[in-house]
Order: sequence, then C-alpha cells, then structure tokens
Amino acid sequence: MKINPRRKRSDSAAAAVAAVQAVALGPLNPPEHVALRPGDRPFWDAIVTARARDTWTGPDLVTAANMARSQADIERLQAEVDAEGYVIDGKVSAKAKLVETLSRRVVALASALHVHALATQGRARDAGKVLALERKARAEQDDDDLIPHLRAVA
Repeated sequence: MKINPRRKRSDSAAAAVAAVQAVALGPLNPPEHVALRPGDRPFWDAIVTARARDTWTGPDLVTAANMARSQADIERLQAEVDAEGYVIDGKVSAKAKLVETLSRRVVALASALHVHALATQGRARDAGKVLALERKARAEQDDDDLIPHLRAVA
C-alpha cells in the first residue's frame, strides 16, 4: 500500500504559517547543476512563485529553468525582430520563426509545470466574474466625485 504524506488543509492555521514562511524565504533558487543567465532570473522568479513553494520537485525546477531561459530568449529575439523587421527579403525572418517556436515551447512547459492561467487563476468563467466586479467598481468610482477613492501612486 502506497502511503503519501497528507497535505495541510489550505484553510488551516498551519497552512497560513507555511505560506508566510514561504514568502519570507523569497523565490526558490535553481538547483546547483542548472545555470541561469542574469536575464533569465526575472522569468525564473515569476515561474517559481506561481505555485506554492513546497510543491516544486527537482525535475520541476529543471523544467522551470528551461521555461525561464526560453522566455528570456523570446524577449531578446523579439527586440531584434522589432528592429530588423518581421519580413526580410520577402521571407519571414528566421528570428521571427524562432520566436514562434520558443513561444510554443513556453506554452507546453507552462502546462507541464501547472503554471498556466487555469492552474493559477481558475476557470475562465470565474475570472469573468472577477472582471465583472472590477468593471462595476470602476463604473461606480466614476459616478461620484464627492466620494474619496484609492488612487495609484506613480
């Protein structure tokens, strides 16, 4: 019989403490045998914070590093495509094709890691409900200038 350790209930005090501790530790670092370039790090941090810290395995972290490198490469190549043009001598740029290939890789890796929108944000109909609430709040905010509202600080 296979015995799996039980996960903490997400609504428990222990889970709340674990979440605060995970945030205090900051994003996970890549395994020592995985090299990230300086430009990869922002993507790495975004990927590994999209899931709970204690859910990452060693192979997941290697896959996350591949995803971070791919995203950094997309940004670099897209800047070059923007400067050089999407079509060169009547043909689609090789760099533009590579951006497309890397974009597909990122989508596949996000799915494998469970860091895609459905896994992190929930079902689309639920996101639509949240969006509807935001739109309603925005409309109500514009209705009355006498009521103070929160403002973003630039």
